Amino acid sequence: MISVNINMEKWKERVRQSKLLSSEGQVTRVIGLTVEVKGISPSIGETCNILVPGEPLPVESEVVGFHEQSSLLMPLGELRGISPGCIVIPQGKSLSIRVGPHLLGRILDGVGIPMDREEDHWHIGEEMSVDNDPPNPLTRKMIEDVLPTGVRAIDGILTCGKGQRIGIFAGSGVGKSTLLGMIARYCSADINVIALVGERGREVREFIEKDLGPEGLAKSVLVVATSDQPALVRLKAPFVASAIAEYFRDQGKDVMLMMDSVTRFAMAQREVGLTVGEPPATRGYTPSVFALLPRLLERSGMGIKGSITAFYTVLVEADDMNDPIADAVRGILDGHIVLTRDLAAKTHYPAIDVMESVSRLMPELVTPEHFQIAMEVKEKMAIYKQSEDLINIGAYVKGTNPKIDDAIDCNQRITDFLRQKMDQGVDFEDTVEQIKSIVNG
Repeated sequence: MISVNINMEKWKERVRQSKLLSSEGQVTRVIGLTVEVKGISPSIGETCNILVPGEPLPVESEVVGFHEQSSLLMPLGELRGISPGCIVIPQGKSLSIRVGPHLLGRILDGVGIPMDREEDHWHIGEEMSVDNDPPNPLTRKMIEDVLPTGVRAIDGILTCGKGQRIGIFAGSGVGKSTLLGMIARYCSADINVIALVGERGREVREFIEKDLGPEGLAKSVLVVATSDQPALVRLKAPFVASAIAEYFRDQGKDVMLMMDSVTRFAMAQREVGLTVGEPPATRGYTPSVFALLPRLLERSGMGIKGSITAFYTVLVEADDMNDPIADAVRGILDGHIVLTRDLAAKTHYPAIDVMESVSRLMPELVTPEHFQIAMEVKEKMAIYKQSEDLINIGAYVKGTNPKIDDAIDCNQRITDFLRQKMDQGVDFEDTVEQIKSIVNG
């Protein structure tokens, strides 16, 4: 007689989780960006399929709120075709994507569907939810290793570490996307995951072909949600990119996560919040925006195995570095890089204002000599800037102040060091030697 061991607890759990009857609801009305549905009892964040007559595929949507006996849904696609009476079927889970090595070199839309080639993506890779919790603070490893970016101004004066989160703050047209492309090409990370949120459609291909290039694309995954996409798609794109980065991090890889931009992500959440009746707060941003920012930004960083080093761009309104989103993001991240329009107007690329920028972890990452020289360079730049008007009009007499004399002598060397061509990557060791030569003459 053959004895068979059956794990009854496993099957009992399967039965408890199974849905023997599937509920269906109906669309009652559409107001603005929301679809009101009656007859179902889904949870916040659950996805639902809206069956549109005459369309081969359902419209995927997400539950964003409730009003009296109705569920409020926002579509992850177009509202076109949805009418009262359309059948709505809850899916019983939140938005998920398929992740795996097959994503390298691919361009995905805001919900993780490949844009570049037609294929049955649902059966490739591992299914993963896009709404994951940030890592437990006690399981995060300490940030101890430098992550070279190939950009002299960052590696020399604003050194970043593996697992650090940095903000790039700038107005429009100052060079944020170009700097991201440069970092993606020349950084020493194993994999790049890049989220383009709310970008112009024209700029996407331009970024891929000019800024990123073939060598950058080969080790990258792009998640793209252009400005014409629904607010919910623009809102989900950063979470999709974060989930992909988390997958590769858990495989032991060093991942570079780049997002352009946090401001457009916040604007998308503001649209969603206002639509479901949330009151506006600071400059029209709803309270949920400031609650959602740390949930997104804290997901990057060190893991048990690999790391996610993150660069988040912030599009500051009217070049105001203290606007609500910039202020909130600066308080969450581990440092910030400021790009200024004045430097960009002087054809100074990258237009990084190193005196206004800071890497909070640099003192622990580099040698004491390197850190001391970087601080000396910033001090010389500050002294020169304070006396620049006098120097330019010829009112300053050389020999009056030794510190000003030294700053004048070093000014051109510092400027040459901070300037860098877009197609030029520099090794970290060479950067350290060049910054030493500035001070030592």
